Amino acid sequence: MSDFGVVLLTMGQRPEELDRALRSLLSQRDVDVDIVVVGNSWQPVGLPDGVKAVGLADNQGIPAGRNAGVDQVQGDLLFFLDDDAFLPDPFFLASLKGRFESDPQLGLVQPRVEDPEGVQPPGRWVPRLFVGDRTRSGPATTLWEGATAVRRGAFEAAGGWPAEFFYGHEGIDLVWRVWDAGYTCWYAGDLVVHHPVINPLRHEEFYRMNARNRVWLARRNLPVVLEPLYVGSWIGLTLARTRDRDALRVWFSGLSEGVRTAPAQRRPMKWRTAWRLTRAGRPPVV
Repeated sequence: MSDFGVVLLTMGQRPEELDRALRSLLSQRDVDVDIVVVGNSWQPVGLPDGVKAVGLADNQGIPAGRNAGVDQVQGDLLFFLDDDAFLPDPFFLASLKGRFESDPQLGLVQPRVEDPEGVQPPGRWVPRLFVGDRTRSGPATTLWEGATAVRRGAFEAAGGWPAEFFYGHEGIDLVWRVWDAGYTCWYAGDLVVHHPVINPLRHEEFYRMNARNRVWLARRNLPVVLEPLYVGSWIGLTLARTRDRDALRVWFSGLSEGVRTAPAQRRPMKWRTAWRLTRAGRPPVV
């Protein structure tokens, strides 16, 4: 049995980065890894010996793509990596393994993300409400999904990544559900993964899914009385932050879509979970 089942997601459009990510995984020491490369609308080819491949006929989105690899790998621990991220430390996974073994309540870990060229990373990559010192570890109440370690039992209890989200906020959904399953989610500020800082393109689809998935997050996971508080807070934040009228129009269209269409697998979190998240630094209304 491998220590880690690793799912590396790619669309096959960054062959150099994919090779770098794979080399960083294969160079891990003091840990056994079982790796699958999932190609979203692409059949991975030319992979190193021992690395599995799963090709999806079309682009099923980021969360569904990650889910497609889970049953293909063995290991009580899962590690999800995007093809443009890589591990600079050959003992990275061994260190993660030790932390999971020493704390049976630890369900999920996000490492600190650094640009390999030294560019200052955005605050949103630190999974807490108030960023502060990026090297300081602490509870994770959101998630940067590009390099995520999760106990398989916690992942299964959470129901996996929310496939219907396609992209956007799927990490928050997973974190909330791992907390709700009785585990702890943690930000390891002393463990580093490399990922380039890229200014994301803000297109219509981004704004639509950003808003729709905010509503779906609430409808899938929150007690009914908290749903309007969460959605309302994000309406206020979006109005305060966004000056582009066309972007706002699309965002509110996505918001309406989220209200009209019900997401799958509604599972309101326990009030105890809402309190645990609040104590961890972020009540589930913002």
